[in-house]
Amino acid sequence: MAIKKEKEKDPGEAILKLVDTLHEERKISKETIFKGIAAAIQVAAERHFQVEEGVHVQIDEATGHIVARHGELELDPVTLGRIAAQSAKQMIIQKIREAESDTVFNEFAGKKGELVVGTVTRVDAGTAIVSLGKTEALLPRSEQIPGETHHVNERVKAVILEVRKQGHRVKVVLSRCHPDFVRSLFEEEIPEIDERIIDIRAVAREAGYRSKVAVTSIDMKVDAVGACVGVRGSRIKNVIEELNGERIDIVRWNDALQVLIPNALQPAQISDVFTYPRLGRAIVLVTDDQLSLAIGRRGQNVRLASKLVGWDIEIMTHDELAEALERAERWFGQLPHASPELTNVLIEEGFLSYNDITCIDAAGLAEFSALPEDQADEVVMYAEEYADVMEQSVEAERRQAEEAAEVARHEADAQAHAEAEAAAASEPEPDLGAEPSAEITEGAESAAAPEPSEAGDVSNLSETTEPSADAPSDAPKPASD
Repeated sequence: MAIKKEKEKDPGEAILKLVDTLHEERKISKETIFKGIAAAIQVAAERHFQVEEGVHVQIDEATGHIVARHGELELDPVTLGRIAAQSAKQMIIQKIREAESDTVFNEFAGKKGELVVGTVTRVDAGTAIVSLGKTEALLPRSEQIPGETHHVNERVKAVILEVRKQGHRVKVVLSRCHPDFVRSLFEEEIPEIDERIIDIRAVAREAGYRSKVAVTSIDMKVDAVGACVGVRGSRIKNVIEELNGERIDIVRWNDALQVLIPNALQPAQISDVFTYPRLGRAIVLVTDDQLSLAIGRRGQNVRLASKLVGWDIEIMTHDELAEALERAERWFGQLPHASPELTNVLIEEGFLSYNDITCIDAAGLAEFSALPEDQADEVVMYAEEYADVMEQSVEAERRQAEEAAEVARHEADAQAHAEAEAAAASEPEPDLGAEPSAEITEGAESAAAPEPSEAGDVSNLSETTEPSADAPSDAPKPASD
């Protein structure tokens, strides 16, 4: 019986199968794989034939047929030998890794700022390694909410903070501290935001402590703040739980700063707002009882409001503003080319110190002050030279005011103590030799009367307090109720 010789496998088919497998498993484009194989064969051929250049390789993407030429000579890749083939293999692997790296980079770079959910695979020195499918990402300690810890197999939510290449690897960094994390949680929990009915205009955050979220509604029938809070706080509750109890202020956005700034500083009540666009500053006036509430604990409330609005907000009482204006007039009078007109225009533009003047250049000052540019330059240079002197003077005035207030408090306490002692000394002393009054005697006898041992035992008390029939007529009667 004739034995059929087994048909050798076509190398082109093997190439096509390899390309299809890599394309499906590694998600790499076929064109990239073909280019990688061609480059690898070219390098191997140059090494085998000991030539530095002149080898050209082409692969038919339809049949997988490989053609390698050196000048007019066509080379057979099969004859490259084992060493050359091994070199080609390494080159192909390298090209595939580069292609994988590019694929991962392009995929996650486009998702920067988006919310992802992963599983913690290990924790190394506080840094959590999070699996995002075929890619691992880092959640550094600095990007974790203060006080939280993560464990292996825990599912965590975070936003993609940074994507960068390190050699042939891609480093994906996650964050749970970034303001975009709060924004993404709102988008996940509140359908109106995902449907673009409610828009998040700004987010300011100090992770682990407090966040302010400014929202507005496109549909006048939808209350943006109420929709974010939910019925009995059901929606905002889920966000707060994910943030480990972080406080969230939902602020109603308004394009007018005169409305937006008071909204951002809630719950403090604001008396007035003055805005100075040239400096990007707003001076907010409050009464003395609202000052600490507007500033917040360690300045947190005003700091977050400034981030939310994008302006530098300075909280002042009416007295503090008056003192600042008086001090500005005094110091601005010492500037070169000083005049009442220059002082007034500086104050009207929001300048209250030499440091404020140093924030602009000579051309900017000349624009609104009507000074020639050379004189404006002298003013700016003078302000730069004596800015520290002015700040030291202001600090000295503040310390003197605090010391005077402390002395006044001590004097007030001492006076109140002296008045209390004088009032106590003027009261008449009781006469210990006087006879006790009937009221005191009766009270003493009543107090001496036996008490019932139990609440319900009333009969024994009646028998004890009621006089006997044989008692003398002058015996004292029991105290009446």
